Amino acid sequence: MIRDFLQTVAAEEAAGGRKRREREALERSFEKFSFKVGKRDWKRADFMPGDFLDTHVLVYAYDPTDRRKQEVAQGLLKRALGGEMTLSAQVSAEFAATLFHKLSPPAPPESVKAVLDALGPIRLLPTDGDMVLRAVEARAAYGLHFYDALVVAAAERAGCDRIWSEDLSAGQKYFGVTVRNPFAGA
Repeated sequence: MIRDFLQTVAAEEAAGGRKRREREALERSFEKFSFKVGKRDWKRADFMPGDFLDTHVLVYAYDPTDRRKQEVAQGLLKRALGGEMTLSAQVSAEFAATLFHKLSPPAPPESVKAVLDALGPIRLLPTDGDMVLRAVEARAAYGLHFYDALVVAAAERAGCDRIWSEDLSAGQKYFGVTVRNPFAGA
C-alpha cells in the first residue's frame, strides 16, 4: 500500500514535470519515511526492493552453459520473483535481445515472450527522460559505458542498495548504490 502510494507520487511527479531539484527533495523525504505499528518500526526500505538485477543475471538464469552461474542466477531470480528486487525496462529489453541474438541457437519468439511474462511479478522500472539525464551524469562522474550508467540511474531511482552485476566493478559505489558480483568465485 505504501509502495503503491510512493510509486503513484513518483509517477505524478514525472507527469507533472517537476524540476529535478524538487524530485530529489521529495525522494530524500521518502528516505526518512518511517512509522510504528505495534512493536514494529517500518521504514522506506520495508516497502521498496533493496536490490537491482543487471541483464547478465537474467541471461545466466536462462542459459544452461555454465551450471554454477545458472544456479546462482536462478537463486537471485527467485528472490526477485518474491518481490525483493527490481528490474528496469532497459534490462528487460537487453535480456530479450540477448536471447534473440547472442544465444546459439537463438531463442524463438514464443519462448522469449513466455520468459518475459514469467518475470511479470518483478517490479519493472520504466526508463524516462530524467533517468537518461541521470545516466549521462553517471557516465561523466564514473566513466561508465552509457548503458551501464543507465542501470546505475535506474537502481538509484528505485531506491536500491545493491546492483547485482557482472559488468560493473564489484564493491564500487555509484551514487550510493553498491555493486555486487554474484558470480565472483563461481
